[in-house]
Amino acid sequence: MNEMEMISYNYDKLLKFKQVKKLTEKQLFDLQVVSTILPFKVNNYIINELINWDDIENDPMFTLYFMNKKMLKEEQFDLAADIYRKNLSDLEKNRIIKEIREDLNPHPAKQLSSNVPIFNGKKVEGVQHKYKETCLIFPSAGQTCHAYCTFCFRWAQFIGEKDLKFSTDQSNYHLQYIQSKKDLTDILVTGGDPMVMKAGKLRKFIEPFLSPEFDHIQSIRIGTKSVVNFPYRYLSGEDADDTLRLFEEIVKSGKHLAIMAHINHWREMETDAFKLAVKRIKETGAEIRTQSPLLHFINDDSAVWEKMWKNQVKLGLIPYYMFVERETGAEHFFNVSLARAYDIYREALSNVSGLARTVRGPSMSAIPGKVAIDGVIELNNQKYFVLSFIQARNPSWIKRPFLAHYDETSTWLFQLKPAGESGKFFFEDELENLLKQKEFHTELREQVEDDLAVA
Repeated sequence: MNEMEMISYNYDKLLKFKQVKKLTEKQLFDLQVVSTILPFKVNNYIINELINWDDIENDPMFTLYFMNKKMLKEEQFDLAADIYRKNLSDLEKNRIIKEIREDLNPHPAKQLSSNVPIFNGKKVEGVQHKYKETCLIFPSAGQTCHAYCTFCFRWAQFIGEKDLKFSTDQSNYHLQYIQSKKDLTDILVTGGDPMVMKAGKLRKFIEPFLSPEFDHIQSIRIGTKSVVNFPYRYLSGEDADDTLRLFEEIVKSGKHLAIMAHINHWREMETDAFKLAVKRIKETGAEIRTQSPLLHFINDDSAVWEKMWKNQVKLGLIPYYMFVERETGAEHFFNVSLARAYDIYREALSNVSGLARTVRGPSMSAIPGKVAIDGVIELNNQKYFVLSFIQARNPSWIKRPFLAHYDETSTWLFQLKPAGESGKFFFEDELENLLKQKEFHTELREQVEDDLAVA
């Protein structure tokens, strides 16, 4: 039971599985078309242990990993389908793919222009530093996953376009930057999925942060989906044991180690492999926190979240975030209105004990920060959303309540109409100035690099 070698499959290799032969020609064609635009990869564990092949039309695990036609807008799908229906030149094929991908907002919330730090006049590759205490690091060896989720908001990492990809470079310049930022207390190692890295590479990447030069780093977080989409990562063979020894060493060094597990549905938690992986990780002293976006067709039901949170607490996991699906990729297929998201969150939360009420949400990871819907109120016969920042570019914005007019259709922060006569949220003018400063420094750095290249 503890042994399984992971084998991943793209569309071309998929038909090796007898289960996949249950798909119709149309379903296979639709998958082929959509996977030309958005990245597709699935593994043998998901195919054999997670998906209910007898009811794929209603199976959330199938929707989570297998694309369908509606994950592109109709005009986008028709354009992409022409790649297979018509005898197009390679130039025309590439033009269509690029056009559709650009329309899918590959880097939401100004990640490329506003989150990447400049240190000593040079861009810090593979780092996003949006919030004062926490920075994200994208190790170059961790920029893939054991499988790709169909809702993924980082899909642009996996399509082979260098300009859209975050990853550290060979110079390890990120270490110099982080060492200099004494206000930083937390690093989040993310991707892709850093747990695709073998234990030796993971150790090489993390060990520097255990040295005295990084005493200001108190917590190391690892963002991963591996606990549910390939739990044998923690069970099979010598590399699993080496990985868990590394976790133990991080904890014994005095750092807090948090495994930020992406779990989208309680079904992912039902296998024996998952339960044993959780047990082994927790025995190292690491903590496992859980998070997921709210997703139409997968978990847009309060009963799903209620059961998921209860089962997580039972296994010693800590429910952490319910996110709102970001404005990228197949967002139009998966998004849920903010009004409905709040109702689902509140109803699920009302049916669990206080140990599960650690979860925060529904939270939008927007340009200014993480904005949560705290409630719905009525003033002077008008309904409003009560909003607040969980995290913010300016820490003084955090937990400062603000209002937006209630509506049933908006799915994102800036679709909402701010309350009050100004027509703006309280942070907007300051945000604009912060972004202008950031973009100015980015443009200046790029100009210097261009000048040096010419010289």
